[in-house]
Amino acid sequence: MLQDLSGLSLAIVGGLFVALMTSLGSLLAVFVKRVPSWGINFSLAFAAGIMLVASFTSLILPGIEHGGFVQVSIGILLGIILVYALDRYLPHEHLTKGYEGPARLREKLRRAWLLAIAMIIHNLPEGLAVGTSIAFSSKDGIITALAIGIQDFPEGTAVSLPLAAVEGKLLRPITLGIISGIAEMVMVILGYSLFSVFSGLLGYGMGIAGGAMLYVTIKELIPEIYREETEETIVTLGFLTGFYVMLFLDSTLG
Repeated sequence: MLQDLSGLSLAIVGGLFVALMTSLGSLLAVFVKRVPSWGINFSLAFAAGIMLVASFTSLILPGIEHGGFVQVSIGILLGIILVYALDRYLPHEHLTKGYEGPARLREKLRRAWLLAIAMIIHNLPEGLAVGTSIAFSSKDGIITALAIGIQDFPEGTAVSLPLAAVEGKLLRPITLGIISGIAEMVMVILGYSLFSVFSGLLGYGMGIAGGAMLYVTIKELIPEIYREETEETIVTLGFLTGFYVMLFLDSTLG
């Protein structure tokens, strides 16, 4: 039924789905006051496993088939540079790695906003991945939206619970989680609109989305989840679970 929708309608539905899953994950902080550290690490590792596989099966490899190796390779490099620039010049804070961005802006934003901006930086490549996948094919777009939405739920919870602990309140972390989901939805629609109109650039777009997701996974998520050596087994299980979930979705629905 979803494949019968027009491309733009499917992009809107996919964007709403990933935004809803992120928001629901953040909302869970209302009902679950505390999750053990292994639960948070498992959730982030699960997200990393899905993102790593999705970057290849939904973006890089189909992109090479569509636009060729050169287009996708250039796109991957551009995607890495894009997220690197956001990482370097946007003030944000990671729970473990601490503050990143211009030093002069560190004291001008509340820590909750800094943590939320880090979450948004992670979500923008995911939204772009869904949008470009839909521009490539409805089937690939549905698979990517489903996979990204599945991992957005635990990821939203894993970020909102520490935010709630930092703030001592629940409303702000939930609101910031919803804002992050909306930013992701906007990126889905923008990504689809851009690369459906300029279809000749789709290979570049799929490379950009794949490279951006690879950068976030390798540079941000994996160092974050392996920070505590005592939970390496849990983290590895979470990563493999996400890895196999994405492989299953791609092989079953693809």
